[in-house]
Amino acid sequence: MAEQSRVTGMRGFTIVWVGQVASLLGTAVGQFALTLWAYEVTGKATPLALIGFFFTTPLIVLSPIVGVMVDRGNRKVMMMLSDLAAAVTTAAVLVLHVSGALQIWHLYVTATIIGIFQGFQWPAYSAAISMMLPKEHYGRANGMLELAGSGSQVFAPIVAGALLGPLGLTGLLTVDLVSAAIAIGALLVVHIPQPVKSEIGQAKEQRFWQDAVYGFRFIFRRPSLLGLQTLFMVGNLFAGLAFAVLAPCF
Repeated sequence: MAEQSRVTGMRGFTIVWVGQVASLLGTAVGQFALTLWAYEVTGKATPLALIGFFFTTPLIVLSPIVGVMVDRGNRKVMMMLSDLAAAVTTAAVLVLHVSGALQIWHLYVTATIIGIFQGFQWPAYSAAISMMLPKEHYGRANGMLELAGSGSQVFAPIVAGALLGPLGLTGLLTVDLVSAAIAIGALLVVHIPQPVKSEIGQAKEQRFWQDAVYGFRFIFRRPSLLGLQTLFMVGNLFAGLAFAVLAPCF
């Protein structure tokens, strides 16, 4: 009953969205500040590329398994765990930095952990749309999702550059922690319904690995969709290469 009394619908989605905007922006600001720190320490762009590699690889490798887990698990809990994991890793980096013990390889480890849990964030958030909102709000909600993701990447370097001088790396990492707390708090006050499982759906839960590879079979059987995914892959590859040298340009 307590869960049912919490905010839901478009109002609940907007509350979660505001929390996720804060979390995404805070995380992006913290990560951008860390890339600047890594370049100042090493004077090389290679560590920056490796940070991106350790973050992205778990997302790619675990994505089929994550999709099945999101379909079968509690989406609200998964979103909270993702935000909590990001907060814990940021807190660890902050402690290491304050104590003067922070090293480059620490960022590789934390990037891997964040990448693993970040894989749950957007699938769970996207899947929650259909449970929280009626169909007439799907377009609006998806637009808000895209704005949150793209906006954080656009404004993060601006915010990080403006605040790095007065706050330093310690201050920006603290901002990241506060933003994660906002995101978790927003999820606590919102009710995200779980889908009702049919008998067919319950029977399919025994086919975990079959469901995990279903998406690959679906794509490879449709050449046009495979071509579109390949185009996205190539575009993201070159965008990643450009991002690796973004911090040295500053």
